[in-house]
Amino acid sequence: MDLGLAGKKALVLGASRGLGAAIARSLALEGADVRAAARGTGRIAEWVETLPADRRSAVMPVHLDLADLASVEALARQIEASGGVDILINNSGGPAPSSAQEAKRADWIAEFEAMAANIMHLTQTLLPAMKARAWGRIVTIASSGVEQPIANLAISNGVRAALVGWSKTLAGEVATHGITVNVVAPGRIATERVASLDESAAGRSGKPVEEIARQSAAAIPVGRYGRPEEFADVVTFLASERASYINGSLVRVDGGLVRSI
Repeated sequence: MDLGLAGKKALVLGASRGLGAAIARSLALEGADVRAAARGTGRIAEWVETLPADRRSAVMPVHLDLADLASVEALARQIEASGGVDILINNSGGPAPSSAQEAKRADWIAEFEAMAANIMHLTQTLLPAMKARAWGRIVTIASSGVEQPIANLAISNGVRAALVGWSKTLAGEVATHGITVNVVAPGRIATERVASLDESAAGRSGKPVEEIARQSAAAIPVGRYGRPEEFADVVTFLASERASYINGSLVRVDGGLVRSI
């Protein structure tokens, strides 16, 4: 299937590792020109070397610190000056584990700025170029916690849920401009972030991390954690020409982990 991504310009946030790196890599392999953004670009250069030789030049590492508004606006100006992007993948790291009772006001404010407010601001800044071309794809990465809250991840559950509401609202506003806006919610995908959460759970419970991982996998109908590439394939499709009638949707990629319909 030709996804129609050849020559499209994409910006992928949080692209140094995990889901962001897998998405950026997938888009590049499908022919898109990718700006891969992260606080540290060294790890981007590492995975770029795993691409076929003829696709390595399609990836441009760029600096972005989502916790720093000046960094967000600097990248926005850089992208605007080069004509904007067709595809925006909003992806951020997650906060440290904490319960709803423990999370402090300062933590909520700091994480909302980095995980939501600055993403919303960047998206608004890049929208005019998409409108001018009458084509665009905005895909925001959330978490299965927006549908089935994850214990001890109160801030992540809350802030990412705000992104879902914002995305749905935006989807209704820009659809007539040929722009789609969707959210993809990963379940337990085998990334460094999930490994870190397993280690944290092991520390709290006193159980070996291997047992925590086995228990988590057993709760997933397919019986295993997902691969980053499996998740990236779904995002890449939503970013493509072929997904032109999918708008305002929340798509789960979780192996059946969330039991609601």
